[in-house]
Amino acid sequence: MREDLESLNREELMDYIEDLSKNWLAIDGTWFQTVEHEYGLDKAIELDVKQWKRFTIIEAKRIMKRFKIQQNEGIPALIKALKYRVYANINKQEVLDVSDNRCVFRMNDCRVQSARKARGLPDFPCKQVGVVEYGLFAKAIDPRIETKCIACPPGPHPEHYWCAWEFTLKKNA
Repeated sequence: MREDLESLNREELMDYIEDLSKNWLAIDGTWFQTVEHEYGLDKAIELDVKQWKRFTIIEAKRIMKRFKIQQNEGIPALIKALKYRVYANINKQEVLDVSDNRCVFRMNDCRVQSARKARGLPDFPCKQVGVVEYGLFAKAIDPRIETKCIACPPGPHPEHYWCAWEFTLKKNA
């Protein structure tokens, strides 16, 4: 398998990475839908929160190892790590208001939310999961980083983004 991958050109590798990300999102979504069908939305979200408590830390640590990001390197390390999350290449996201001790991350186009919107469904209420996902991801990069939700469904959000998160480096933490 490795030899097959090594024979791919850059464009083929990028397409493959995109497919892997979409496949990851599909397994995440189909798992969630199965649990929701069997046990209801509240239980599915409860279990999703539990799995994100584990996955987001695993993902952060793998990104740090792969891209040589040291722990406790603050906001610049977090910004770099956010670029390598498994869904970063299939969602449209941006980092704004960057300083040494703060940044804002926005998910401008979320494949999950956009698909629901296209099917005429309401926003997926992902805030409860996002608080855990983004909060623990940031803490894995640097335990001094605190995360605040600016906007996320089921709460209101502007038309031009789905969710936004503020990351602040606490100097005395």
